[in-house]
Amino acid sequence: MLDGRGRGRCGRHTEHDDGARGQDQRSAHGIPLSTEIPACYETSRVRRFSLLCVSPRRVRIVRLGAMSSSEAPAVVDDLRELFRSGVTKPVAWRRTQLTGLRTLLSEQEDVFLKALYADLRKNAAEAKRAEIALVRNEIDHTLENLDSWLNPEPADIPRPLRPGNARVVREPLGVALIIGPWNYPLQLVLAPLVGALAAGNCAVVKPSELSPNTSAAIAEHLPKYVEGVRVVEGAIPETTALLEQKFDTIFYTGNGTVGRIVMTAAAKHLTPVTLELGGKSPVIVEPGADLAVTALRLAYGKFANAGQTCVAPDYVLAIGDTGPKLAEHLAKTVERMFGEDPATSDSYGRIISTRHYDRLAALLDNGTAVVGGQSDRDEKYIAPTVLTGVSPDAPVMLDEIFGPILPIIEVPDVDAALAFVNERDKPLALYAFTESDETKRRIETETSSGGLVFGAAIIHLAAPELPFGGVGESGMGRYHGRYSIDNFSHVKAVLDKPLA
Repeated sequence: MLDGRGRGRCGRHTEHDDGARGQDQRSAHGIPLSTEIPACYETSRVRRFSLLCVSPRRVRIVRLGAMSSSEAPAVVDDLRELFRSGVTKPVAWRRTQLTGLRTLLSEQEDVFLKALYADLRKNAAEAKRAEIALVRNEIDHTLENLDSWLNPEPADIPRPLRPGNARVVREPLGVALIIGPWNYPLQLVLAPLVGALAAGNCAVVKPSELSPNTSAAIAEHLPKYVEGVRVVEGAIPETTALLEQKFDTIFYTGNGTVGRIVMTAAAKHLTPVTLELGGKSPVIVEPGADLAVTALRLAYGKFANAGQTCVAPDYVLAIGDTGPKLAEHLAKTVERMFGEDPATSDSYGRIISTRHYDRLAALLDNGTAVVGGQSDRDEKYIAPTVLTGVSPDAPVMLDEIFGPILPIIEVPDVDAALAFVNERDKPLALYAFTESDETKRRIETETSSGGLVFGAAIIHLAAPELPFGGVGESGMGRYHGRYSIDNFSHVKAVLDKPLA
């Protein structure tokens, strides 16, 4: 079912792209010895097993993936039996699981930080902020508001139906399948899981095998802290086997090509799906914007995690004469953030695999690099790069870049910028830097995107009261905060009319 060879127009890559053949999997031994890893997560090149070095003297073999189609039903059936027992429905059970998930993040923080470094060379500060703190905040926000979110909502009924009363209640769907990506392999597995558990569901979690160290850490530790969850490691065969089963909802984060495969498999069982995809998220910069501040906030959003972020700014539409000036500010900002040679910076990550490296390296000559442009295949290193003189038809402008390359396109006015955005697929996010209220109004009313942010980039993910999700090619469904509860619940209408 999953061939993993192509990528969709959004260009987003997940575990199904190239991980199934065991390529580009780095072990924890790739980390400098100074990192002092007490527990190394080394995934062998034999796909059926993972070696977990739980101590320097003790090694045990844990079954990895190798799940046949005949075994997959048992995984789902066990959880469905648990769900039907009713144990997951009480709010107390849900709170216990969320508290356990929070304890997991605290007690195993070092394990996860070292795994994330091994997979993506993600530095500790960035990993704490984007992978751990974000999920912890989501848990805290959910625990604080769970009772009010789950309270039945009274509903008015029309006069001809009276006497009677009506209400809206939220009931858990059942057993959820959560398929995670490799770019934020902890956050983008656990954040949806917060919603699934808070809504009273059981869940099968499938981490990405392209981030094998984080996947192994999740599989090893998550079941110790949370009930009603099963972790399945593996690649295309394991995911295919899972997708053949009947789930009550499927939550997938990745690219459009695999998203369509997930949706096709779900259709067989009429299973609802949430697709968190990607796309080319544009940035509009208008004259009058503070370009120093704009460059700083753009660089943070673009070059975090070496550009491998689904909502990272993909390209800049510079209106009027802002392009060259913005490029200069970006070059200075990159040097301040990562030094003269980002390859030596502890704050700058690496590309997940050689395949993705090769794809990105081929885009470096699509314009003039005002900063960056360097690369090292052995290190999977692409320097933070800003390109000018880019043609709208250049390869770098065709698919989601999903890496540390930022093209700047010059356009004459706001009308041209809006037309450029609207001629393309609806993006997951749209960013604008302008002091004009009229321009803000036009962007909000004349474009469509999953999210819209003025004056910053990517920070809307950290606002738990805001829904996060795409539209059109960038996805369907939404989550975070109370939107996660609705996403993993059936919102049921109840009308009670007395017999007498």
